[in-house]
Parts: sequence; structure tokens; C-alpha cells
Amino acid sequence: MSVDKKTVKKIAHLARIALADDKLEVLAGELNNILAFVEQLSEVDTDKVEPMTSAVEMKLHWRADKVTDGAKAKDILANASGTEFGFFAVPKVIE
Repeated sequence: MSVDKKTVKKIAHLARIALADDKLEVLAGELNNILAFVEQLSEVDTDKVEPMTSAVEMKLHWRADKVTDGAKAKDILANASGTEFGFFAVPKVIE
């Protein structure tokens, strides 16, 4: 695929980028280089490569899925500016 000045101008318009006409030829060359590299990547044989999410293999540590109350209410309420009956106290905003 080849990018010409007209295509660069259209891409710049869609991206809302103001470009001077003398820069169009330079950017067309740069975009062509990028597209050539992407085409080169498609030639790489990846049939025997497994998909991965990280370069380093990691295992997730699972915890038991138990329903609890959290046992953190006192710690959380310690940071509140006001509390009532074990809940956050907030000023009334609706009359």
C-alpha cells in the first residue's frame, strides 16, 4: 500500500491536524516506511508461537472465594470526619 499527498491531507483533516503543504511529501514518505515495516511483519511465521499476555510467564495466586463482612469497618471509619451508629455521617443536602 502506498500513501500519497492526497491521502496524507485527508488523514490530517480527519485527525484535525493542520499541515503545511510542504510537509505532506515528507509525511507521505514516513507513513510509507511505517506501512512497509508492518507488511514485513506479516511475513513472520507465527504458527508455532503461543499467544501471550506478558514476556514473563506468571501464575495468578487464587484466594478462597468466601463471603465476609470485610472486618475493616473500624479501620475505614477511623478516617471519617464524622460517624453515627457505625456509618459515615454526612451533612443533609436535601430539605
